[in-house]
Amino acid sequence: MSTVSGTSSVLDQYQMQQGSTTQNKELGKNEFLNLLVAQLNNQNPLEPQGNGEFIAQLAQFSQVEGIEKLNTSMSSLLTGYQSSQALQASSLVGRKVIVPTDKAVVDTSESFKASLVLPTSSSNVYVNVYDSAGAVVSRVNLGEQKAGNVSFIWDGKDSSGNLMPPGTYKFEAQATYEGEAKPKGLYTLLPANVDSVVLGGSELMLNLAGLGSVPLSQVQVIGQ
Repeated sequence: MSTVSGTSSVLDQYQMQQGSTTQNKELGKNEFLNLLVAQLNNQNPLEPQGNGEFIAQLAQFSQVEGIEKLNTSMSSLLTGYQSSQALQASSLVGRKVIVPTDKAVVDTSESFKASLVLPTSSSNVYVNVYDSAGAVVSRVNLGEQKAGNVSFIWDGKDSSGNLMPPGTYKFEAQATYEGEAKPKGLYTLLPANVDSVVLGGSELMLNLAGLGSVPLSQVQVIGQ
């Protein structure tokens, strides 16, 4: 009868078997237990396995089983989280969200409300409005402002008071600060309508009107 040395662990035996089988096979709790029983049945009677080593191998078995249960629990938790995200995202279709961007689809028949993030206080803050051709059509002067979120409103008219047509416009925030026209961290937060939601991948994506796909994590505010 072939014997297995008492000094050779179950994991050692498994690793030797792995060399002659596929590399992708993983050691589960059933395989581990079968190897442990086989080792006990075939151990050398003259060199029986010591209690200490046997207890250590039982601990290894317990660790393998614990990791398997943890993986199952994490997989279930991830599935639940993704389902929750999908439900949340689907409820956003048709609603308006606020995201960090410089473009927005504007209905000029009503006032366009948005905001900008000012990294530090400034004596002169303003927002330039550009049409789809890149020409400046208006400027919203905000004067002196403290650091933080600053709201602004564009009435949909050009600098001559003429009502502009509905469409996509670009908004560029500017501020005077220690000689810099645009300090780092100065950007606009603009509203956009959610057309659809893309499920799958590492993160849910929102398809916004006039902007394209934007990660759900970039949404700052959810409107009605």
